[in-house]
Amino acid sequence: QVQLVESGGGLVQSGGSLRLSCAASGFTLAYYAIGWFRQAPGKEREGVSCIRTGNGHTNYADSVKGRFTISGDNAKNTVDLQMNGLKPEDTAVYYCARGSWSSCGGEKQLPSVYNYWGQGTQVTVAS
Repeated sequence: QVQLVESGGGLVQSGGSLRLSCAASGFTLAYYAIGWFRQAPGKEREGVSCIRTGNGHTNYADSVKGRFTISGDNAKNTVDLQMNGLKPEDTAVYYCARGSWSSCGGEKQLPSVYNYWGQGTQVTVAS
């Protein structure tokens, strides 16, 4: 049974940091792509970052490049998103999702090509 569970969200001040974790189970992490997405109220879900833990390939949205770092641990079956220099516009529910290898092949991480999703974790960045 495929399961993805996000944790680590919370309330931080602008400029602060959070580390989100996605705990995966029911599949071999290295054979898939894991993406982080976010959705703010009234806005479309957008891709933040993704990783192929099998070869270390990563992608980042331009809006988070240089501030966020994605990493995977195949032994622990987890994918983390280290978020530094947080801004109010980063406020959203953050989701991790599983996609095929090709889901993390380009610059954009499209929600429509990811098949399994976690429940999300709230990140709120105060001004």
